[in-house]
Amino acid sequence: MPPALQPETITLEQYEALPEDKRVEVFDGVIYDMASPSQIHQTLSMELSNIIYNHIKSKKGSCQIFSAPFDVKLSDKPLIIVQPDIMVICNKDKLDGKRCNGAPDFIIEIVSPSNPADDYIRKLYYYKNAGVREYWIVDPRRKIVTVNYFQCNIVSVQYPFDSIIKVNIFDDLLINFSEIADLLNI
Repeated sequence: MPPALQPETITLEQYEALPEDKRVEVFDGVIYDMASPSQIHQTLSMELSNIIYNHIKSKKGSCQIFSAPFDVKLSDKPLIIVQPDIMVICNKDKLDGKRCNGAPDFIIEIVSPSNPADDYIRKLYYYKNAGVREYWIVDPRRKIVTVNYFQCNIVSVQYPFDSIIKVNIFDDLLINFSEIADLLNI
């Protein structure tokens, strides 16, 4: 019986040599292509980013918000590089000018209809194990937001899109999803 074929793995140097326009993530050294985001995806991303950015700015907070494409290297060996849709990084020492090295404090992924298992299973596993404090999965098709607050071992609390949801890493940030859903007509 022939041995099982193992996917070819890459190094950080090989990843950095990829063309800039190539949208990929790397899990355990294996490259996975990413789909282009839809209009609803982009609108959700912009709205959520603006709400979080404005909150941080109004509080004169030290955290920074980034949106995809921006690399997060969760591990060197095996190489794990992700590009979350939205991330908040409160430890500036993790930023090196190119990427975030280590777990962001807060990540939001907007579910792609082409591969929902990526956000619900694969990324949930990697983000929790890497030390992300809070991870939201926003699913516009199902109109559900799944909040995973790993810092307090709260995993998978689901809210419908008409909810007001607290961002747990901040003392006083609430996001009204019904206002966002109204903008999207969903």
